[in-house]
Amino acid sequence: MNFSFSKWHGLGNDFVIVNGFTENIDNYPQMATQVCHRNFGVGADGLVVILPSELADFKMRIFNSDGSEAEMCGNVTRCIARYVYDHGLTDKTKITLETKAGIIKPELIFIGDKLSTIRVDMGEPHLKRSEIPMNGKESGKVLNEVLVVEQLGYHITCVSMGNPHCIVFVDDLKKINVSAIGPLIETHSVFPRKINVEFVQVINKQKLRMRVWERGAGITMACGTGACATLVAAVLNGVADRQAIVELDGGELSIEWGLDNHIYMSGPATEVFRGEYL
Repeated sequence: MNFSFSKWHGLGNDFVIVNGFTENIDNYPQMATQVCHRNFGVGADGLVVILPSELADFKMRIFNSDGSEAEMCGNVTRCIARYVYDHGLTDKTKITLETKAGIIKPELIFIGDKLSTIRVDMGEPHLKRSEIPMNGKESGKVLNEVLVVEQLGYHITCVSMGNPHCIVFVDDLKKINVSAIGPLIETHSVFPRKINVEFVQVINKQKLRMRVWERGAGITMACGTGACATLVAAVLNGVADRQAIVELDGGELSIEWGLDNHIYMSGPATEVFRGEYL
């Protein structure tokens, strides 16, 4: 199967983006595993297809490197916003994107004729146990709850940004073996749809350091929805202000929990190269 693609990343969280208006892919999950393979394919955390939408300016479908479909991804939202603008699919600087998590609204912000940042209205966080989703008796919030993993207890706070997140606050992030603990929490029986796992060290109330184990992709250099969920969890636990910098392996995102209860994420998106998959 031949198709043209463009390789992008948001703070090192990288994607193969395909214009579904002009390119055809028969089996998205199978193609995602092939294209995203870092030895035998292009190499990426996910394959993303831009499609027409009856509800928004564009629709995007996101497939993780293991072939599973994700509801949302903050970093690729910024990449798609810049892609459709740079590639001439729209002249709007404010667009709407249909996702499995609902309508997301990114905005390209220019200073003069230079792109400064991409700010995304990520919508409202969901905090109820059933909204994560998480097994057990319904509760208004899953806040600082103990989760036992292989006889060790982890204090977790859970947030859904349209996709599920489990945030674990730690004293020293360097001492956390993300590749060992992450998949154990991701696949814990309490999470019926698995979960993204964020390990977070509080630097101060305006800065959080985060590493992530992403559901379906493993360790990635950044996770936009994870950064949003992290700020929400930090505010709920009283360790951060409603606007803060979240530092990830690939760089920094500015996250704000607005008075309208919406989460706003600002950060970069970079095109790396274009090619033809043969």
